[in-house]
Order: sequence, then C-alpha cells, then structure tokens
Amino acid sequence: MNSVTDLKDRIKSRVTKDLAEIEDALVRNLNPHDDLVRDIAGHVLFAGGKRLRPLLMVLSARLCGYDGDDDKNISVLFEYLHAATLIHDDLVDEAVLRRGKDAAHLRYGNARAVLTGDFLLARSLSLAARTGIPKVIGIIAGITEDMSQGEIRQLTNKGRLDLTEAEYMDVIERKTAVLIRGACRTGALMAGADEEKDRALTDYGYHLGMAFQMADDLLDYTADTLSLGKTIGADLKEGKLTLPIIYALANASEAEKMYIEGMMGKEGVTAQEFRQFTETLERLGGLAYTRNMALAAVARAKNALSMFETGETRDLLSMLADYAMVRQS
Repeated sequence: MNSVTDLKDRIKSRVTKDLAEIEDALVRNLNPHDDLVRDIAGHVLFAGGKRLRPLLMVLSARLCGYDGDDDKNISVLFEYLHAATLIHDDLVDEAVLRRGKDAAHLRYGNARAVLTGDFLLARSLSLAARTGIPKVIGIIAGITEDMSQGEIRQLTNKGRLDLTEAEYMDVIERKTAVLIRGACRTGALMAGADEEKDRALTDYGYHLGMAFQMADDLLDYTADTLSLGKTIGADLKEGKLTLPIIYALANASEAEKMYIEGMMGKEGVTAQEFRQFTETLERLGGLAYTRNMALAAVARAKNALSMFETGETRDLLSMLADYAMVRQS
C-alpha cells in the first residue's frame, strides 16, 4: 500500500461516522424550493468531494471540547461555500471538468449555474446566522468578500509575467486559506474556546489552507487528469501565473522567459509540449520550490497544534495537514 492510500485510509477509518453525518447534513440542509437547484448543486456537491472543510470544523470544535449536537449541520456551510466558488470559478475560467465530471455551466448553462452558486452562498450565510454567534457570522461574511476579491485579483493578474510571489500569496490566501481558516476558527468558537486556542486553530487553518493551494498548483503540473479530477495544464491554458512559474521566471534566462511567455495561455497545447514545459519548470526549480514552500506551511500548521494535549483529534488534524502533500486529487 502506498503512502497516499495508507494515510487516506487511516484518516477515513477514524472519521467514518463523522463523514456519514456530514453527508446527511449536506442533503438535509440543502432543501431548495426548486428541484433544478438541487440537481445543479448536487452535481458539484456529490461528485466525490473530500468534505475537508466541514470535517475540519467538526474536529476543531471537538479539540476544544464541544459537547453540542449541531456541529454537523453548521459545518456543511463550508462545503456549500466551497461548491459555490467552484461553480462560479469554473464558469469564469471556462473550465471543462470538475471532479471528473462536466463543469456545471456546461451541463446546465451559465445562468442556472451562476444562480445556483448564489443560492449556495445565501444558504451558507443562513447557517452562519443559525449559530447565534456574531463572530461566526462575521467570519462567513468576510470569507465571501475575501474569496470574491481573490478571484477578481486572479482574473486581473492573468498573463502578468511580473506577478510577484507576495501578490500570489495574497490571492491564494483569499481564494483558499480564508475558507479553511474560517472552518477551523468557527469550530473553536462553537466550543467556546479561549483566545489562545482560538488563535492556535486559526493559525493551523491558515497554514493548512496555504499548503493545500500551493500543493494544488503543483499538482496542475505533476498529476494526470484521472487523478486530479480536472484537466491537467488548466492553469497554463488560462494564463495563470502560479508559484511554480513565478519562481521559474525569476531564475530563467531571457530565452527561457520568452519561451514561458509564449506558452502562457496558448491554445491547443499538446501532451509533448506540456511535458516539455513541465520539464522546464523542474529544471528552473519552480516545482521543487513550490513543494518546499508547501511543506513548510504544513510544518507550521502542525506546530500550531502543539499547545493542545495529544490525542485522537489532534492526531487527525496533524494527519490532515500531512495529507495536503501526499494526496493525488
């Protein structure tokens, strides 16, 4: 058994009941008035997502001693938020695949996809209000604003060969880390955690989110379509400068910079051309640098857990941090 499968199975075996209850809550809390909304939302929600964000909220609450019975119901708001961003982002990016299936806008049309994404955002805010905790409501409102700004900035940055690493980090914080950070902090707040624990889980979520996005950007150049669940080389086709390219450009000769610039956003890239481009990123250190930066973020996430007593829940959160780097999809 390889390390990916082994770690994934170890995590799943310990959270089987939690995942089943989260799945039930996802269906139970959807309850749209229109069957079409359920079909479109379900097309993304029930296409094999890992439920990482709701699981992180549940585990964070448990780590802080939560003893209520509403954690699963509230946790699904983070999956709804995530699904909404996937639907909207795929339309903006003109993506073809999501989780191995046709992107929602291709199957149902742009208008229906956008409106379903809006519905999921609204349902997320409704569930946040249900907690009755003002800080949680503020977190979710802030997440929706940050994610929108992150997508706008990424769209604005497309094709910019002068994009800095700092600008890239700002975008991935807004697009990915804020949601994972918010899930962890919401769990702490629901458990009535003190300020120190609240801050520790907030830090854990932030660093984990950064690691996941950097690992995703790495996978776009190292995975295959089957394992990734979306078209490989999508970032290259869309002209997105992610960390592997930003670092490679910083170390490229003028000829290599011209080559990279010519490949960005190029239509009809062949498998051989993509392989050659990936080899260039490898040779210029872009892939190794991204991998090392993601590993450093994983280490910081795990270190944030050090203030908590050792035990099953802390171990699970630590394993989820490791999973960011060994997953294939």
